[in-house]
Amino acid sequence: MTLVDTKQMDAQKEQKLKRGFKIFNRFMLLAWRLGLGKSINEWPEVGGRIMVLTHTGRKSGKRRQTPLNYAVVNGEIYCLAGFGASADWYQNILANPQVEVWLPDGWWAGLAEELHGPEHRLLIMRQVIKASGAAGPALGINADQMNDEELDRITKEYRLVRIRRTAARTGPGGPGDLDWVWRLSTIVLLSMLLFRRRRR
Repeated sequence: MTLVDTKQMDAQKEQKLKRGFKIFNRFMLLAWRLGLGKSINEWPEVGGRIMVLTHTGRKSGKRRQTPLNYAVVNGEIYCLAGFGASADWYQNILANPQVEVWLPDGWWAGLAEELHGPEHRLLIMRQVIKASGAAGPALGINADQMNDEELDRITKEYRLVRIRRTAARTGPGGPGDLDWVWRLSTIVLLSMLLFRRRRR
């Protein structure tokens, strides 16, 4: 097998992985909108710690939302662009660093910035990968067992992003904006049960 063949196989594998994450992300975003954000984060060893990042499209100017694994270190939020600089959400925050995050404990406005320097990079990178639950091992990264050199080599293309919370948010358009679906479903089901009993 030639080097070109190996690169093509790696590119195909990455494309399949990206497609899988897109499907998973749609499901996660819907779950958050239905008000299940806290429930999603109750078993971080498996599903990881998942937030929703709201960012502005650099070309469209439209509001975009991306579920991401994250870790909170010293009160600040950290996440990774695991596919490197090509990730759309990463490109968007470079163009406009004003973001919002949905966390299990609330909804926040914030400012995003990439961390370039080596200071604490591996320590924080390790924390974020651990907080990703099964996603890290699925990508071949065991943050508990790798030494710093291995981790640095494998994650050299990753982009580490820090989000500083600036203000708490409330109102429409936040996490749980579709929680009315549960109330409506409950009313419909109860009505159907009562109607059936009356017909008997």
